[in-house]
Amino acid sequence: MKNMLDNGFTTAKESWDWLLYPAAIVGVFIARAALGFCGDYAMAWVSNNVIAELRQEMIARIVQLPVGYYGDHVSGRLMSRVAYDVNGVANAATGALTTLVKDSLSVIGLLCWLLYLNWQLTLVAFAMVPFIAVAVKGFSGRLRRVSRGIQASQGTITQVLQEAIEGHKVVKIFGGQQYECDRFRRSVQEQRRLNMRVAIAAGAQGPIVQFFAAIALATIMAIALRQVGNDQTTVGGFVSFITAMLMLLAPVKRLTDVNAPIQKGLAAAESVFSVLDEKPEPDNGTVTLGRARGRVEFSEVSFTYPGAERRALDQLSFSVEPGESVALVGQSGSGKTTIANLLPRFYSIDTGSIRIDGHAIADIRLDSLRDNIALVSQDVVLFNDTIAANIAYGSKQGASIEEIRSAALAAHALEFIEMLPEGLNTQIGEKGVKLSGGQRQRLAIARAILKDAPILILDEATSALDTESERHVQAALETLMQGRTTIVIAHRLSTIESADRIIVLKRGQVIEAGTHGELLDRKGAYFQLHHLQFAEGN
Repeated sequence: MKNMLDNGFTTAKESWDWLLYPAAIVGVFIARAALGFCGDYAMAWVSNNVIAELRQEMIARIVQLPVGYYGDHVSGRLMSRVAYDVNGVANAATGALTTLVKDSLSVIGLLCWLLYLNWQLTLVAFAMVPFIAVAVKGFSGRLRRVSRGIQASQGTITQVLQEAIEGHKVVKIFGGQQYECDRFRRSVQEQRRLNMRVAIAAGAQGPIVQFFAAIALATIMAIALRQVGNDQTTVGGFVSFITAMLMLLAPVKRLTDVNAPIQKGLAAAESVFSVLDEKPEPDNGTVTLGRARGRVEFSEVSFTYPGAERRALDQLSFSVEPGESVALVGQSGSGKTTIANLLPRFYSIDTGSIRIDGHAIADIRLDSLRDNIALVSQDVVLFNDTIAANIAYGSKQGASIEEIRSAALAAHALEFIEMLPEGLNTQIGEKGVKLSGGQRQRLAIARAILKDAPILILDEATSALDTESERHVQAALETLMQGRTTIVIAHRLSTIESADRIIVLKRGQVIEAGTHGELLDRKGAYFQLHHLQFAEGN
């Protein structure tokens, strides 16, 4: 602008130099379009890559976290962090960062040009910087705090939605539709309120900054016009200075507006990295078992769940020989399920020791320890995949179709699998919703059979089944238990009468042990439990 106004109009009469100016403008815009496309594509690639890698890192850390972490954190909030908070980090790391760098360079370049043209007038512009900085700082803390609240509310929304969908039968049968709608409405309204607070802060910040910029521009314009009148600057210099000042407004506005996404991104980063910074399960073991013989020994084991007042296990001692089946019975809270949780080291014991083949489980590598243990519980966990994929899960996903069929046959599951439209390739839906309870349980048994671990834990594996399903499942369990060290946790005493040994627990201690017949003859705690169930059954 300066060169064209000062020289362009005079040279246009004498040569073709005037063509340089329109040609330069076309060239600048072509270059800007090409570089802009490349920049947009590159930043989109970076943004999507940041999101993908953060999500992969988060799920890699989540599956390594201790069991206690899942009890202390709502699953909906964890899902929200992976699904939504990562986007906030990516936006701050790419879009906001790009604006910050690009517009900062634009502002620096324009200020250098302004200093070159007229340093006195430029100092007037600098006088507004402290006022703008104070305004931006004042809004930053507010935006960060509200952004944390928005992320928490997003987790609540996800949680309420997840519970309403997963519990849809309970919602329907107990008439909870309006209750769930009210819960969801409160969560959504809370997030809307917080979003409006962000909108107020972000919206007010821009006009305040622009107000100071307008004061600076008006002051500069008045002084510049005075200087032109006194021949202290040229028309071209004046126009160039004003143009540069006007060009400053857009990047300055974007720089102030970028504060909101940056604060959201910082709050999201706190949420995301709080997961990534969590310590995974401790694994200080150095012993690799190979295939264990299966001798299990609990020696004076004591354990208290975090936050509990009473010990779940109190100086508990018992042992299981290789290939032996031992049933654990007792009233609720006696410590049966705690034993099942401690053997695979889902929790670490307080005192005492748990040994497998003479090795303390704390000294065994976690992967080696769990390779030797199979678990079948009342709460069957199946995935929204094919039957074959659910049987050949995890370390067994490379199993052949013949091996999967053999495991299904041994689990008495092949008979219903072959009746399904696509057999082993049938999709079973979320949590196996397309199958009955007995069918789901038999798939879990087939999965344990395919794993072929020497130690087996059966945690109330038949308690929720009808008589016909229980018959099939019990036959499958007998096949599974052959040649394996088995710890059976049972509520129905009729299902464990054939166990090699029955241990009766009370308040985390062994109070009786023996075979079914021996314990009945003693007429102690087991006899009372058996008599009570028999009376209830009649």
